[in-house]
Amino acid sequence: MTINEAPPQTDLVGRATDLVEMIRKHAAWQEENRVIHEEVLQGVTDAGIMKMRVPVRYGGYESDVRTISSVISELGRGDGAVGWTISAFTLGSWLAGLFPDEVQDEIFADSSVRICGGISPSGVATPADGGVVIDGRWKFVSGAPQSQWDMLAVLLATDDGGYVPATAAVRMSDLTIVDDWHTAGLRATGSVTTIAQNLFVPHARILPMVPVLMFGQHASKLNADSVAWKLPFVPHATAMTCASSVGMAKAAREAFLERLPSRKIAYTDYEHQADAPLTHLQVAEASIRIDEAEFHVRRAAERLDTKVLAGEAWSVEERLLSKTDASMACVRAKEAVDILNSASGGSSIYTDHPMQRIWRDIQALNLNGPLTPSTNFEAYGRVLCGLEPNTNLL
Repeated sequence: MTINEAPPQTDLVGRATDLVEMIRKHAAWQEENRVIHEEVLQGVTDAGIMKMRVPVRYGGYESDVRTISSVISELGRGDGAVGWTISAFTLGSWLAGLFPDEVQDEIFADSSVRICGGISPSGVATPADGGVVIDGRWKFVSGAPQSQWDMLAVLLATDDGGYVPATAAVRMSDLTIVDDWHTAGLRATGSVTTIAQNLFVPHARILPMVPVLMFGQHASKLNADSVAWKLPFVPHATAMTCASSVGMAKAAREAFLERLPSRKIAYTDYEHQADAPLTHLQVAEASIRIDEAEFHVRRAAERLDTKVLAGEAWSVEERLLSKTDASMACVRAKEAVDILNSASGGSSIYTDHPMQRIWRDIQALNLNGPLTPSTNFEAYGRVLCGLEPNTNLL
């Protein structure tokens, strides 16, 4: 075990930038095979990016949220599915850091371990001698085919006949993977279904989530004073996962501008698309929306970093505003891609053109449950109007 000093933000973001062209080289393969290419995984690992949410005592960096979101955005500029999947792995590492320290010793024996998971309780944990027995089926598990551990969201049966949300740390080798990820967008995320059948899990690897979600309490003594593990779960998770949308929008703009010098506007007198005022408006409108998307990611990240360093409590309104920032980033990024996609003409629908993949990926990202704009906007508006938020995902 070695103690590493976290690289500065510019360093880690620069490492991600250096990977963009290699990631793009494998984008078509990744989409066809519905997983991240091994060269990309190795590149991300060698760059230290998998260590952003690994505890320092295991050689990790415990990077701040601004750094993580900027790195995820750059990876998303290479391929949105890569940005999304690495954000899922990063969140998985954070979840692992909530568990008792002896469980972390087991999980982080490899500091580059890949950990997937989810937040929707799709299984039941029934108490048994020394632990629980889990049965369930989890969909949308991004990165599962290439993970070593899975953080399963379960309903833990209580003595009074009720249930409480919990997370179970389970080895992927103990689960069944169903290769059912056949989708229109974010295909390379490998977000397959995992199944647990009569699976025994010891007590130490079961973590009740109410104390984590609402009070910031967890089971790790050695991470208790770490800034990284004082972050509120939902605002932290959404700030990271929305960041890949900004990278997608930037990639769409690059793809559009790369083809612009050689394109004309069909059935008009414009021999060069770049000469048309319409094109100027489209590029400007898309760019402004990209800037707005980046603003919302940055504001969500800065709020997290600032408040946790100040030791300030989070109000319900602030929690929902953070989710709203994440949703707005996705909305504005999608609008930018929509504009650029429409301006790219019929030739952009060929599968060898990146625009069609970026457009499909950004549509898929905007359908993600915790980032869904309509429900997050409603919850935020309800609180502003003095009502209860109508959601427990805070």
